[in-house]
Amino acid sequence: MDEDPRDFGEVGEEDDEEQSGQSVRLSRRLFLFKFASLVGVGLVVRQLWQLQVVSGSQYRQFADENRLRQSAVKAPRGVMYDRNGVLLVRNVPSYTVAIVPAALPDAQQKTVFAKLGSLLAMSATKVRTTFDKNRLKVGEYTPVPIKAQVSTEIAFRIEESHLDLPGVTVVVEPTREYRDGPLASHIVGYIGRISEEQYEARKNDSQRRYDANDQIGQTGLELIYEDELRGLPGEKLFEVDSSEREVGVVSSVEAQPGHNLVLSLDLELQRAVSDILVKGIKNWGAITGIAMNPNNGQILAMVDLPTYDNNLFARGISERDLNDLLSTPYFPLINKAISSAFPPGSTFKIVSSCGSLQAGVVTPSTIINCPGGMFLPGAYGGGAYLKCWAAHGNQDLVAGLANSCDTYFYHLAGGEPHDRWPGLGPERLADYCRAFGLGSPSGIDLPGEVGGLVPDPQWKLENIKEQWYRGDTYIMGIGQSFLQVTPLQMLQALSAIANDGTLYRPQLVMEIRDGDGKVVRPFRPEVIRELPVEKQHLAAVREGLRANMLYGKTRYGADYWGTAWDSEVKGVEIAGKTGTAESVLNEKGQYDTHGWFVGYAPYKKPEIAVLVFVQNGKGPQHAAHLVADIMRYYFKIPAEKA
Repeated sequence: MDEDPRDFGEVGEEDDEEQSGQSVRLSRRLFLFKFASLVGVGLVVRQLWQLQVVSGSQYRQFADENRLRQSAVKAPRGVMYDRNGVLLVRNVPSYTVAIVPAALPDAQQKTVFAKLGSLLAMSATKVRTTFDKNRLKVGEYTPVPIKAQVSTEIAFRIEESHLDLPGVTVVVEPTREYRDGPLASHIVGYIGRISEEQYEARKNDSQRRYDANDQIGQTGLELIYEDELRGLPGEKLFEVDSSEREVGVVSSVEAQPGHNLVLSLDLELQRAVSDILVKGIKNWGAITGIAMNPNNGQILAMVDLPTYDNNLFARGISERDLNDLLSTPYFPLINKAISSAFPPGSTFKIVSSCGSLQAGVVTPSTIINCPGGMFLPGAYGGGAYLKCWAAHGNQDLVAGLANSCDTYFYHLAGGEPHDRWPGLGPERLADYCRAFGLGSPSGIDLPGEVGGLVPDPQWKLENIKEQWYRGDTYIMGIGQSFLQVTPLQMLQALSAIANDGTLYRPQLVMEIRDGDGKVVRPFRPEVIRELPVEKQHLAAVREGLRANMLYGKTRYGADYWGTAWDSEVKGVEIAGKTGTAESVLNEKGQYDTHGWFVGYAPYKKPEIAVLVFVQNGKGPQHAAHLVADIMRYYFKIPAEKA
């Protein structure tokens, strides 16, 4: 059967229609795909715009914060020299093991603490406790100190094991080395970790920029001159890796080193004084020796025994060493030259003499008989006998000073006991004490100085709740009673007599220099006051001080045998005064005595004033002998000429 051609035509039309429908659908899909692609690209472009343009700076900051750190660069601390340029204090590198909190994974803390503890000879608990305590003071990216002053070997082992100790780092920082340690520890002092109170007081110092883990001066000149020694920190921007370890420096601003101190101290004289005093420390409780230039107040030497090694504190003192120091008799951590006060005994008679001459109580020729003491009648009958240590017979001012006659000075302070003529009296006696610098700190550039005590009737009434008796005045006139002075105050008073009437503020720092050696603050003698005593009266007292080293007869016929006659040094004329002061009762029910000697030389043109104080010693002669040895050293007088 033949096919109808129309049937083929109908089939072709249907195919065309189907193909046409497929093309339309394909076009629509292509359009939708293009549209979706354009929308996607638009969204991507929009997001890129948002990330790179709108929020680009913020995300760049986030990225930088992840890899960049900024920290202060500590300034090198200033050093110290003696007056001859000998280095006393310097900085040496030390290693501190620390942990950066942000780089220590929480899951690994226990393991890190255990491994680190084994390397540092610490328990894991101790490491954790130290970390938790110090972490509170700093930010997440600041190293938290765990142990300072670790050995070079341990520091290298930790660095080599850094992959097993994430967050642990070794910080190289300077520490103090006190080259002569105990020799000048009371003067130089030491630095130590800043306390919370110290940090609170200094955290807003925008120049010096303290942080909670800083080292700061704690005692001595390190404390007093902290601002000058500290310097000004710089800044460093550096890149870190994922373990918070520095891998490169981006930029930095150099720190400005602290200023250096040039002390008035003569280190060799300091050493000689220490060597001389240490020979007697086994026999006595404690010894203080001070040498001063009486013409300007510069301290040439200051030794207080027993002493301590300030390097122990700079390196981080152990609990055992600290307990040993705290339990040592006579408090080696305290500088008794300025921080303890004692009755001055007969050294105080230099003040009684000057005041009595100036007030007209006596003249250099006034004769007072000493039969071995003085009877003081009571107001209602009876009375008391005030002893002198010997019967000196007729005494004038020079002989009274040379013999240290108590009877003579009883009269000067309290007057003739039967009221034939008055003495200075308590108020005027106290006034002259204060004029000579007693009763208030000298102002030396050291911390911890006490003022001592100058009693008067008002003080006794307010503090003892008793009235002032005439006997109090007599006893005060010979340096006993409630009177308390520091060794430095007594030397300061004698120096004012030696230099003809000027009371200087004692000073230890002679110059302050910058890192290039330029003087930024020179030494200038600081006058506290001129003594209210005429020159001829000071000369009369100096004559009595010279006679204290001799024996003979005064121009007014009084015999004397100086209490320090056996401490005279041939080759130099010394003028000085001994003193004996009763201390507390000992286990035998007897009073221990403090021994004093204060003197200067040469007599007519003084260069040096020296004081030695022997606490709980056997008397003033021991102190005088030690001063004589110091004078021999200073004036280079061989022992065979002594």
